Amino acid sequence: MQQASSPVGLTGRKSGADNASSGIYWKEIWYSQNQQEAEGTEDEEDEEMVEPKVGQDSELENQDKKQEVKEAPPRELTEEEKQQILHSEEFLIFFDRTIRVIERALAEDSDIFFDYSGRELEEKDGDVQAGANLSFNRQFYDEHWSKHRVVTCMDWSLQYPELMVASYNNNEDAPHEPDGVALVWNMKFKKTTPEYVFHCQHPVYCVNVVGTQNAHNLITVSTDGKMCSWSLDMLSTPQESMELVYNKSKSVAVTGMAFPTGDVNNFVVGSEEGTVYTACRHGSKAGIGEVFEGHQGPVTGINCHMAVGPIDFSHLFVTSSFDWTVKLWTTKHNKPLYSFEDNADYVYDVMWSPVHPALFACVDGMGRLDLWNLNNDTEVPTASVAIEGTSALNRVRWAQAGKEVAVGDSEGRIWVYDVGELAVPHNDEWTRFARTLVEIRANRADSEEEGTVELSA
Repeated sequence: MQQASSPVGLTGRKSGADNASSGIYWKEIWYSQNQQEAEGTEDEEDEEMVEPKVGQDSELENQDKKQEVKEAPPRELTEEEKQQILHSEEFLIFFDRTIRVIERALAEDSDIFFDYSGRELEEKDGDVQAGANLSFNRQFYDEHWSKHRVVTCMDWSLQYPELMVASYNNNEDAPHEPDGVALVWNMKFKKTTPEYVFHCQHPVYCVNVVGTQNAHNLITVSTDGKMCSWSLDMLSTPQESMELVYNKSKSVAVTGMAFPTGDVNNFVVGSEEGTVYTACRHGSKAGIGEVFEGHQGPVTGINCHMAVGPIDFSHLFVTSSFDWTVKLWTTKHNKPLYSFEDNADYVYDVMWSPVHPALFACVDGMGRLDLWNLNNDTEVPTASVAIEGTSALNRVRWAQAGKEVAVGDSEGRIWVYDVGELAVPHNDEWTRFARTLVEIRANRADSEEEGTVELSA
């Protein structure tokens, strides 16, 4: 959008002067109408007036003079006066602020009255799940910076929930372009370009910031089994480093890591051989702890339970794998609690809802996004969408409020979906999920092989 020559006008729109003149015109009409009403009132008062006393002559003369002034017809503003108004600081501030608000409102094409609270479910007839379908919101893609790059990681801003950052690896078709790219996208406006572009000479995969706002560290882990802790004030040298080794001999080829909500010391990692491990950063048990076996292929995604509520489920985590499955685990047992086997391709990523205790999302190599509400069903997804013509979906990330979910593909595109009523937890979701877990454990106990090791809580 170009800035017009007029201080208040915009190219392609009605000029500020025209708008202002119209405003002045309506002001004059408003003034004239109010003047006529005032005159009518005064005429009625004149009919009721009595002969004034001699001592009131001076007062009467003053009233006559005021009436003559009031009865004067409204005067049209001169061009100079109009220009003074148009160029006044107050008018410029008002016009600039108003035109931006109107422009944003006109650009919106979604239902601005949509109710995320779930109250509308009570007013709808039929199946409650009728409102559980995913609806496409928008796509993020930049022809220059996104093309032929795999989306390697995504995250939403805590301070500005409408902002999302996505990292990308190298573009093999453009060897002279930077290998690593990070783009900041804005959900708030309908613009199609990123807010900011960052790039470096190495592919960007993923990092994790753990801790609180005032005390936090940047944690990185690589496939050679080395974990580093960094200070954001000094990124040249790590503050701490640790070799993730199992049984003091076997280096763990880490493919992903996750920290439970509120925990900065204990974490879980997935590996290339399909094994999952618990680990600690500090203390007498620093390093790799317990081993969890269940996947038949490399672990592609791992995520700890996130929703905070009346019952603590922070011991739960989910993993995805090349073996076409998603598995549900607890740190209290070394075998999976449940295996979700509805996919027919590699499952590349999985993530719990940040607000709903029984809801998680996963994506696979066929371009499918699945949402599982375990309180409803553990055999098939509650909601699914297959993106036609897309490559493999390899990353999934919930927005902080849990109302949107973003997925990234192997061609640099990011798709954002509105989750709708499905994302809204009811008050009894935590107790229902506790009962669901009891049923899952009971079923596992019936079919579990002998020799399962019970781990300490």
